[in-house]
Amino acid sequence: MELIDFQERASSQIAQRFFDYSANPLMVDRTTTIPFLQTLVAITGSGKTLMLADAVSQMRDGLGVAPVVLWISKGRVVVSQTFENLSSGKYADNLSGFNIVPLLEVAPDHLSSADTPVLLVATVGKFAVEDSSSEDRKVYRAQLDLAEESLWDQLKKRRTEKGQRRPLIIVYDEGHNLSDLQSERLLELSPDALIVASATLTLPPRLNNVMGRLRNDKGWKDEDFSTSVSSPEVVLSGLVKERISIDGYITPLEPALDNLLGDLKIAQEVARDHKLPFTPKAIYVCSTNTVDGMSIAEDLKRPFKERQARPILIWRHLVEVAKIKPEKIAVYCQLKFSKDSPKPPEMHLFDGGEKDYARFTAGDYEHVIFNLGLQEGWDDPACCFAYIDKEMASARQITQVVGRVLRQPGAEHYNDPILNTAHFHIRTDEKGVFDDILRDIRKDLASEHPSITLVVKDEKARGKRDRIDPQPPRTIPTVGIESSRALEPISRIVKSIMDFRSDAQNTVGQGSRMQVLQKVGEESDAQFEWVDVEHSNRVTARSVFRREIQRSYPGGLRRAGGPVNLVDIEEPKFDAMIELSSPAADHLRTKAQEVVAAYIQHSAIFQNDVDSPYSVGPVAIDPNSNEEFKRSLHGKYSGLNPLEVKFARALDRTQRVWARNPVGSGYSLPLLHEGKAYWPDFLVWVDKSVIVIDTKGDHLLVEASASKLFEIDGAESGKRVLLRLVSEGHVEILNGTVHKRSKTGFTVWAWRNGRLQPTHCENEKETVEAALRID
Repeated sequence: MELIDFQERASSQIAQRFFDYSANPLMVDRTTTIPFLQTLVAITGSGKTLMLADAVSQMRDGLGVAPVVLWISKGRVVVSQTFENLSSGKYADNLSGFNIVPLLEVAPDHLSSADTPVLLVATVGKFAVEDSSSEDRKVYRAQLDLAEESLWDQLKKRRTEKGQRRPLIIVYDEGHNLSDLQSERLLELSPDALIVASATLTLPPRLNNVMGRLRNDKGWKDEDFSTSVSSPEVVLSGLVKERISIDGYITPLEPALDNLLGDLKIAQEVARDHKLPFTPKAIYVCSTNTVDGMSIAEDLKRPFKERQARPILIWRHLVEVAKIKPEKIAVYCQLKFSKDSPKPPEMHLFDGGEKDYARFTAGDYEHVIFNLGLQEGWDDPACCFAYIDKEMASARQITQVVGRVLRQPGAEHYNDPILNTAHFHIRTDEKGVFDDILRDIRKDLASEHPSITLVVKDEKARGKRDRIDPQPPRTIPTVGIESSRALEPISRIVKSIMDFRSDAQNTVGQGSRMQVLQKVGEESDAQFEWVDVEHSNRVTARSVFRREIQRSYPGGLRRAGGPVNLVDIEEPKFDAMIELSSPAADHLRTKAQEVVAAYIQHSAIFQNDVDSPYSVGPVAIDPNSNEEFKRSLHGKYSGLNPLEVKFARALDRTQRVWARNPVGSGYSLPLLHEGKAYWPDFLVWVDKSVIVIDTKGDHLLVEASASKLFEIDGAESGKRVLLRLVSEGHVEILNGTVHKRSKTGFTVWAWRNGRLQPTHCENEKETVEAALRID
């Protein structure tokens, strides 16, 4: 799977920090290192597993001996999914060459190979016990048919046939579960690196000694321990939803369910109208057998239609009232039934076993009723709606469920906000309880998901519209990158790439910067010494070339765009195996940079008048906080900053039709030199043209003027997309530096005759007139 630019930056930072540390690591004693310690902090849905896999792959590439990777997590579901994704699923290509096996299936040969890296997948329950002699912990016992030593002892030694100790990299996914005992056990293995990933993270006290040594002896600061992923970049990438909507209820469950189902029906219709490859789904989180006012035993004796257990009440409402087919509903919990009152044969009930989980995920159900037992590790981006019942309605539990609904289907935002929103319907007993929960949720979401808009609706706000269709409908010509003229120059560059398949000299590098502990001497007087490694692991020329293109043109590989698509990457010469520090690798990196330069030089941004134009879609507003406009397509907008508000009010006083353009899901323009896209703030229809306008503060002006103002080729006469930039004050740019001559008025920036031209205006009215002027 291709990495997005922020994912590649994060994985590369982890790998580079590891190599910098490994060149001169700290020691506990002569043969035990203080492990490299790094946390990956990223919000749910950002692709932590992909980033970790890529970091591990890069670390492997630079080592002289193939590493052992111990990849652990707490939940069985998480581990099962991880094994499938890494071994044969969507991340398998990111760990090419690794032997991926469950921990308890590892054989001695897996741990003794100097050439084949091995990745062992396990739950922490395999080893995180006080008593390591416990009979139910196979990892501490010898497997006599395979080896005389226990697997744990083999992991501690991990010797190759030459006596070299293989590097050990420990990856702890869902790292908020890391405990002191687990840390103690992991440190027993003398790992070379410990990488912990989570949305929010506090490391256990047992790692304080490691952190203290790194602080005192290496001068590490807080930021050196952590690789953080920017939440705004994750949201903008389309991996997670833009908005969280919470409806609170102090009612019976039926009205809450009906409102959810009404919204779900609209979302499913929108997805169907847009011919999207998914159907929005809903989850229902409730306690399993708890019943108000009676014991579980008493409820079990009742006929099915008189049962009060909430999964049954929800299932019956979906089937009997909402007329949803039972084959579309899954109940995933240990719901109890008596012999005299069994479950209906059409109810799909899963008790939570491993086989049940496999059958459940294969069913592709649209409605899933479950308790919190399913939440960790189960991900279905099509889940856009959630009902949370009162017994489950604590702030912590709700924010945990948020992660199950936050991922965005298709990893892209759509031009209807109902598909870009995580919808929650929460039922409580008292208003004060909901208010307390909401306060805690706001606090948690502000820290865990700071770039996602939160909208709350109670009984008063529920009748207000939060999604507004455009009136009248409007379209805009699409704009893309025309790169056909870059084909020939890129082809010449690719032909000039040397073929290293038979080259035994230029494919060899300077060797690993990491020394390896090796047994020296005979068995009777053997000692262990640190020795230099002559070579590093070999990788394909293809992977070096592709990674350099991605670094030089971030975002270009996203959704089949960018210069790599103009390269025949399957050419046999890219199969050559080389070392990362070799002259061959340097040659390939240089050629990749030349390909990117040729792509930018010979491509052009053009207006596409042949394909269907972009249709302005609905927008989301906060029903409790918005501003009305008379001439805008949508009538109301929320979330405008002070400069945008000034400009929007001035636009509204003209006779032009205009619209606020939502970032991430609205109309976008490509940035050729960056391989990304940007979303202008406003769209204005002037005669046959559309003027797109960005408003920017001074601190963003240089970057914006350099990248977001350009001429668009290929437009038909009279049908043009024109770009404008508006900033506050009287501003000039001289030699790349912003000079503010005065704080009054505004400056309108346009691209005319091949250069940037500013126009100073005294007030909002003049500013709008200048921005809408067509030369």
